[in-house]
Amino acid sequence: MTSFVLIPGAGGAAWYWHRLVPLLERAGNEAVPVDLPGDDENAGLDEYAELVVRAIGDRSDVVLVAQSLGGFTAPLVCQRVPVRQLVFVNAMIPLPGETAGNWGKNTGSDKARNAAAKQGGYSTEFDVSTYFFHDVPDSVTREAENHDREEAQTIFKKVCQFEKWPDIPIHVVVGNDDRLFPADFQERVARERLDQSVDRVPGGHLVALSNPEPLAALLLGYLRAH
Repeated sequence: MTSFVLIPGAGGAAWYWHRLVPLLERAGNEAVPVDLPGDDENAGLDEYAELVVRAIGDRSDVVLVAQSLGGFTAPLVCQRVPVRQLVFVNAMIPLPGETAGNWGKNTGSDKARNAAAKQGGYSTEFDVSTYFFHDVPDSVTREAENHDREEAQTIFKKVCQFEKWPDIPIHVVVGNDDRLFPADFQERVARERLDQSVDRVPGGHLVALSNPEPLAALLLGYLRAH
């Protein structure tokens, strides 16, 4: 049985994956969403990675899926335990030795976000409704308030210490309607940093909440292909 180990983004709430989990399980797989202490100022990338490693345990057939900020935890996990595949979902793809705090400047994410906002006719001023929940069902958005945690600043200062990406299949999934990290921007970053193309799905930055079905189909397709 394949285990999809799911790393959330900022805030660290495993709940983020709750609409995706049953779709993966229905196909005969295990889904393991990991809860991270996003609001803990004493927890950094090493602590995040260790929690994911503990969640993996002695599982040997693991697909690691990283959302947004979770992209900075993923390579550290891959250094510590064997992983069959790595999948980024609207993720921050780091370079060795980079911090999440410098990632935006290094990639030009703010410039890309503002350009997309002007083209799309929505505000360049960040707020969670416009950039995170614009395509999430109202009932899910209301429930999200019970799981909201503000990400502590510690994580953005921690260096992502890894030497190279593992020699395994790596996939990059991009929400075609992502307003935080616009799709064209993500495509460029994946090409520059991984020499990798992307697969686009309908949905915004929180695609596992807004449109989990096509995301699940892609994940299961990657599994069959390898």
